[in-house]
Amino acid sequence: MLSPFDLDGLLTERFLRNFLPIPATHQSPLGVLAPPFELLNVASGEKVRLADFTRTSWVILALTRIFTEKHYCPLCYPHIMEMNAAYKQFREYGAEVVMITSTDAHQSQIVRQDLELKMPLLSDPSCRVFRQYRVGQALGAPLPAQFVIDPQGRIRFRHLFSFLEPNASVERLLAVLKAQRIPPIEAA
Repeated sequence: MLSPFDLDGLLTERFLRNFLPIPATHQSPLGVLAPPFELLNVASGEKVRLADFTRTSWVILALTRIFTEKHYCPLCYPHIMEMNAAYKQFREYGAEVVMITSTDAHQSQIVRQDLELKMPLLSDPSCRVFRQYRVGQALGAPLPAQFVIDPQGRIRFRHLFSFLEPNASVERLLAVLKAQRIPPIEAA
């Protein structure tokens, strides 16, 4: 168990770049094209693009807040675990959950293994994608946000961090898919 005062690996250049609060400002209307990106999939070690996922399915894009492989945001850690537990449900609705973290590839690989993540975990240590999606930052890491993107690459739902609702719940994200009238895939 880590001491709450264990700062090993926390005070990095990335932490300092993301220290000052910048509010989330993503206000583009729903239906606009999601900003494209290319990031490292830590499971495969290969670069993947958003289009690799949207060409075949809906995408739940979950930008999450992890400080290091040892330091998780107390508001995001439960959300990560809930998303992982519900992964099969999202897949039944034809959606892929793609989680992005600002930790580097090595740290992200440890997170993926330690949490036994089923969903693709992409590493964005430069925080470029977090900035493209204008999700804001505070206290050393980008803020969390969730987007539902359709197979044409258009944003159909967005949830930006607030203290009242830091992350969109699994139920809310599934409701968005259901509202799109996406029938669940029958198990064979």
